[in-house]
Amino acid sequence: MLDAHKQKNIEQLVAGASKDELIWMNGYISALINALPQTQAPTAAPKKITLVYGTETGNSKRVATDLAARARKNNIAVKLASLDQYRLTDITREEKLFVVISTQGDGEPPVAAQKFYDHIHRNGFRLDQLQYSVLALGDTSYPLFCKTGDDVDAQLEKLGGKRIVPIRRCDVDFERDADAWFADVLRAVEQSAGIVPAVLKVEAKVERTARKIHTGVVASHTNLNDIGSEKETYHIELIADEVDYLPGDSVGIVPGNEIRLVNEIISLTGIDAGKTVSFKENTYTVFELLQKKVSIVHLHERVVKKYAALSGQEIPEVKMDLLRLLQLYPLQSPAQFEELIALLPAQSPRIYTIASSPAAHSGEIHLTVEKDRFECNGEKGSGLCSSYLGLLKNEDRIDFFVQKNKRFRLPENDRDIIMVGPGTGIAAFRSFLSERAAVGATGKNWLFFGEDHFVSDFLYQTEIQDWHSTGVLTKVSLAFAKDQDEEVFVNQKLIAEGREVFGWLQSGAYLYVCGQKAPMSVEVENALLEIFQQHGSLSEAEAVKYFEKLKEEGRYAKDVY
Repeated sequence: MLDAHKQKNIEQLVAGASKDELIWMNGYISALINALPQTQAPTAAPKKITLVYGTETGNSKRVATDLAARARKNNIAVKLASLDQYRLTDITREEKLFVVISTQGDGEPPVAAQKFYDHIHRNGFRLDQLQYSVLALGDTSYPLFCKTGDDVDAQLEKLGGKRIVPIRRCDVDFERDADAWFADVLRAVEQSAGIVPAVLKVEAKVERTARKIHTGVVASHTNLNDIGSEKETYHIELIADEVDYLPGDSVGIVPGNEIRLVNEIISLTGIDAGKTVSFKENTYTVFELLQKKVSIVHLHERVVKKYAALSGQEIPEVKMDLLRLLQLYPLQSPAQFEELIALLPAQSPRIYTIASSPAAHSGEIHLTVEKDRFECNGEKGSGLCSSYLGLLKNEDRIDFFVQKNKRFRLPENDRDIIMVGPGTGIAAFRSFLSERAAVGATGKNWLFFGEDHFVSDFLYQTEIQDWHSTGVLTKVSLAFAKDQDEEVFVNQKLIAEGREVFGWLQSGAYLYVCGQKAPMSVEVENALLEIFQQHGSLSEAEAVKYFEKLKEEGRYAKDVY
């Protein structure tokens, strides 16, 4: 608004002006307005994040995909990528990076995350502009719990990154912790963009079962080892309809604890077996909890340390069964035992590669399980789940879930494959060969198998011989380590057949390794590098590059444990 004097002057000027003069004044005033400095209302910085995942079994991918969808509902733009597809040079340009990553075996990153893990540990760059956080998936039954996530978190900080939300470490029941972590992430992203909403749109998560549980009925249970063997390897056939799986997939089984052991613990502590207690936000009777839900044998040193703190006693930090702990270092009351229950780790599933084929064994799941024997603190013991499976009888029922393994898949039916599977590693290749025989695949198949003795330990001998005689198996190379003075293993057989192995690979064959991670799979990979150098006339560096190319092309895959 103008004051009265200015308004009167304008009215007088306009009253005496012609049409052309009015048009000129309008243009003049418009030009004056356009020449004024422009002022804009402040706008919030765009909300963009990068969410990457490194996975071996698919859990990290599932979590990351779910979290990305939730971020988009909060109007946050998300770049979602698997770490094997993520362009490593982009990391120096990232402003907000969130990593969901699992830990494998002895604290190692998933295969898909290995290049990213190596890249950030080379220390050749700075990330001073980066805000980040890590969600680490792991299993507390392993000593190096969430080590990969810890390593990534520490290294991003070392490179100059600023931790926007503390690392969250998740056990096998990870959903609730993952939800809490991402709620913190969303809140931090909103605040850093200069927006603090009255109500942040993080949906209340409905309790869900991450895996579909199937029930199988034991139809056959056979010890594959003959008289005189030092091993027990069980072939178990389960009747289980409508199970969705492919060759290369695995099943997860959560073993029950021995009832005798559970009863002894209850008797020793004096707790009521039927008393209802809470665990992981669910309720069970004490007996149900000890028998089905928590680990009570071979407790990790971390759990023993917690027991010591609870009981107020000095206890060596060694692995120990719960019953032994209670016998040597008694608790004061049943009430104190209830406190202990909350400290016990959830029973972890054991993973077994499927030994059957959906095309050849419709409505069935087959397993190959060796009874695990070991020595701990000078005492001999056996694996909980392998012992549990070894005691199954026909008509017994067992629950399991399918764990997909998209990185261990058969190629097209006309492609050649080389399979290296000593011991129970044969399970995956029994599945492969059954499938290829059933669908009439035309590709050639070469199997390397090894065990202790030909007579007592040749697992699936009759089937392997039949596949060879009918042409399904083009070639079989065997290594029975203890049938001669000097032990022979599959890696040595590979080297002996090196020229032909390299020829198959040069012709486009796929190579698979299944079985023990150490030392078998390491020795096999060293043998392959030797083969590439010797029969490909490659330098050491060129052999490594050739091996990496096989992996990138998906022509080398392993399923090791």
